[in-house]
Amino acid sequence: MKAGLVGYQGGGKSALFELLTGLKPDPSKTHSGQVGVASVPDERFDRLVDLYQPKKIVPTKIELFDTPGLSRDEKSGNGQRLSIIREASVLVQVIGQFAGCDPIAEASAFIDDLILADLQVVSNRVERLKKDAAKPRPDRDELQAELDALLPIAERLENGDELADMEFSEAQVKAASSFALLTRKRRLIVLNTADSDIDAAALADIEAAGHAVIAAPAGLELEVLALPEEEQAEFGAEMGLAEPSRRLLLRKIFEVTDQITFYTCAEKEVHAWLLNRGETVLDAADTIHSDLARGFVRAEIWSADDLLRLGSERELKAAGLQHVEGKEYVVQDGDEIFIRSGI
Repeated sequence: MKAGLVGYQGGGKSALFELLTGLKPDPSKTHSGQVGVASVPDERFDRLVDLYQPKKIVPTKIELFDTPGLSRDEKSGNGQRLSIIREASVLVQVIGQFAGCDPIAEASAFIDDLILADLQVVSNRVERLKKDAAKPRPDRDELQAELDALLPIAERLENGDELADMEFSEAQVKAASSFALLTRKRRLIVLNTADSDIDAAALADIEAAGHAVIAAPAGLELEVLALPEEEQAEFGAEMGLAEPSRRLLLRKIFEVTDQITFYTCAEKEVHAWLLNRGETVLDAADTIHSDLARGFVRAEIWSADDLLRLGSERELKAAGLQHVEGKEYVVQDGDEIFIRSGI
């Protein structure tokens, strides 16, 4: 899973990147962006590791991309800065709540930048299609169909509207698939505070405006982490940091994507996998390995929570809590799965 850290210059985006990944910002990548990886905190996964004692563990990971800061004044270059995160699953906008910043205004301005960036790529394709579809060429009908699909999308963007709540037809999904449209992506706002005092009113206002939001003092927490380990708890308490934000932030980023976690467990390996909510066990098999999906016979499934409650697979089976499912079964968050395959 990929998350793009985005925001305007001076909001503390790189500080958040360092807090989440442990990587220092690289000055040489100021204009190209920097990539880091963080494991998603998962207490259930940790308990499964303790139970199975495997030789190898593979937790869920988030790939975080710290992008170049956007300009509040010179908007023309923001589209290019945003283009490098089109493959991200979720956009994490970092807003620095200091120096008189208005979080609602900044969130609104950011949406405008996303709309403009999407409009640029869609309009470029529309203009090209208009020219090509007017020529006598063998694929003229296909080009016209693509143009017809894109025109309502371009019109909506031109009107200053996002695409998140626009229902796409199959033709529109196909026509826009290569654009990875930014205004259709899930988003999270991180309110980067100067200290541990969280402005509950600001959070409520942002939520009321329809945004998922979480607050964290990224800079302050980095200061704490820079101290010797034996001093961190005492200094954190003095500064009012009841609980480190890193785990909360990573979990919130994961939750916003609306994905679920399933597990494959054995003495050899305990592995946490991501799946889109609503997908089937056949999709899960394909996530693990395409051969498992091609040769799928059945899946043996149980809840990791039930397993952890009872303490062993033997007790789980004795309680009748293991079930066998076909390929249409919809995977539930926390399922532990064993695929039977004919390949």
